[in-house]
Amino acid sequence: MSVVTVRDENRLPVLVGVGQVRGNRDRTVAGAREPIRLILDALSAAASDAAGSGGCRLLREVDAIDVVHVASWGYHDLAGMLAERVAARPPHTFGAPVGGHRPAELLDRAAARVAAGESRVSVVVGGEAQASVAALARAGVDPATDLGWSAEPGGPPAFSPDELGSPAMQAAGLVLPTRVYPLFENALRHRLGQTPAEAAAWAAELYAAFSRVAADNPVAWNPEVRPAAEIAEVGPGNRMVCEPYPLAVNAMPLVDQAAAVIVTSLAAAREYGVDEEQIVHVWGGAGAVDALDVLARPGYGRSAALESTLDRCLAAGGVAADALDVVDVYSCFPVVPKLVAGHLGLPRTAVPSVTGGHSAFGGPLSSYSLHAVVAAAGRLRAGRGTALVHANGGYLTYQHAVLLGREPHPGGYIGDPAPVDTAGPAPRVVPPAGGDATVETATVEHRRDGSPAQAFLIARTADGARFAAQTAPGDAASAQALSLYADGPANGAGSEVVGRRVRVAVGDTHVVVDRI
Repeated sequence: MSVVTVRDENRLPVLVGVGQVRGNRDRTVAGAREPIRLILDALSAAASDAAGSGGCRLLREVDAIDVVHVASWGYHDLAGMLAERVAARPPHTFGAPVGGHRPAELLDRAAARVAAGESRVSVVVGGEAQASVAALARAGVDPATDLGWSAEPGGPPAFSPDELGSPAMQAAGLVLPTRVYPLFENALRHRLGQTPAEAAAWAAELYAAFSRVAADNPVAWNPEVRPAAEIAEVGPGNRMVCEPYPLAVNAMPLVDQAAAVIVTSLAAAREYGVDEEQIVHVWGGAGAVDALDVLARPGYGRSAALESTLDRCLAAGGVAADALDVVDVYSCFPVVPKLVAGHLGLPRTAVPSVTGGHSAFGGPLSSYSLHAVVAAAGRLRAGRGTALVHANGGYLTYQHAVLLGREPHPGGYIGDPAPVDTAGPAPRVVPPAGGDATVETATVEHRRDGSPAQAFLIARTADGARFAAQTAPGDAASAQALSLYADGPANGAGSEVVGRRVRVAVGDTHVVVDRI
């Protein structure tokens, strides 16, 4: 990488203010705050963090507001409402679609606008109040009518069934993250040659380490340290959700959390009187997108979009993975940090989070990685050199990563926020086929009482074609045929199912599966 000395401080993007809040952990009616209120509190904290008593002026002069998708309450124009509340008139406002990758992408885009001379002061915000929404529903309280929450439009936002997945995915029941991510996990385990017990132990170790990080995070939802043995043990307090993931390694979306970051040019930061020790440089990032249809992926044991994003981000920054001082990886399910750690060559003992993970810190849906940016900025301000924040959206579909530095990058802004398409050739997809097939990946969903309820299968026919199918709810024999656990997840280490030959009988909407 050739070294270029950056001299134009008007085009050098920096992070000057960060703020985050947690609300209503006791889930009371009196403690419920609307998402916009939480976001405004986080934004106020970020402004104060940046410029102290001058923070109000900083917000009034914001020229861009980007809002991460809010899922717990509906708004017609949340970015516009925020601008009005802080008395700003930004020419750029944007409400992002759903996606956990959005915070990193929006931060990268804000930095790119500064580098292009199109912005001096931008904010990126996000927040959720899903815990309060659920508590109010249980109490029979209408947030809009009884508490004065926004009614434009108010209520849980609507979504299209198309957002859940392709028609073939929907027909196979592959429409929930809790069902789809285990498919990737099981394929990765098989690719790495691990037993189910070895893979489960790795996941438990990761999430135990995340809980230790969350215990020191002042806005963590579950700030209790949990040992790996407790996370791995399946039982009434930690039921199996979809094999091989017990509840303790699933994201916790029922939280009230919000975060905000303020991005300016270095020249603007100095004009507003930001303390030099508070300034974090946004080097830039990279993103990628895989096939939207999970059944159109080449395979399930790795992610081309994730690998491309990490490789291009580090290459643009001229940074080797082992030279990073801070790494924060998306962790909605263990397969994501496992894939990132593996691709970066991190040791198994590494803890790829400074936030605390989606289970312990909390998983405020699309905005988790904005909290990761806040945490990474804190580490850099404390003296660390370079940070990478990774974010994931969809079903390992969308990826984005950004590099932050205590010092400016010699080349200034080096990012490229436009995602590249990494979709590759995939097997031919056919309707569910009867006869013998080879399991490409599968998972079994369990009832709350711990018993197997239903299996979800992606398999290959003798000629290499791929099909996906679901067994009928309550078909325990078929679920057992695809289960990792012969005698239940609490009894025994489990046996491999990926690569196994099975016999499939096709019904009207479900299949029956027997092991061969």
